[in-house]
Amino acid sequence: MSLQSTIMAEMKTAMKAKDKVALEALRAIKAAILMAQTESGAKEELNEDQESKILQRLVKQRKDSAQLYNDQNREDLAEPELAQVAVIEKFLPAQLSEDELKVIISEIVSKVGATSPKDMGKVMGAANKELAGKAEGRLISTVVKEILASI
Repeated sequence: MSLQSTIMAEMKTAMKAKDKVALEALRAIKAAILMAQTESGAKEELNEDQESKILQRLVKQRKDSAQLYNDQNREDLAEPELAQVAVIEKFLPAQLSEDELKVIISEIVSKVGATSPKDMGKVMGAANKELAGKAEGRLISTVVKEILASI
């Protein structure tokens, strides 16, 4: 079953349950998928990697919004954003832990032949390709910086 049909089924369930937060998150996913499909040159169906990137972008937007709301002492606005994150993350593949990420990135560093923090661009390019959808970009960047600083 494609992500789009799964989202539609979940939307029906959320409507019947009158779950406004889930419905709002699911509608955002549906809209983002439709936008990606209608972009110039896009195929009719998106592949899993494209869908995963869309979902990660939606999660990141909501986490950033929640952080801004928390910084402004607006927990009432941050809570729905974080609730939507939980709904969207159900459709993402399992995220790697920081320890698993360190092992994988260490392998990437040795493959690429990075010897100093100046090689961050090369490592990040390879890491983003290999870890697409499996870890958040900010976490990947942090781990890469740690590993390159310790070389």
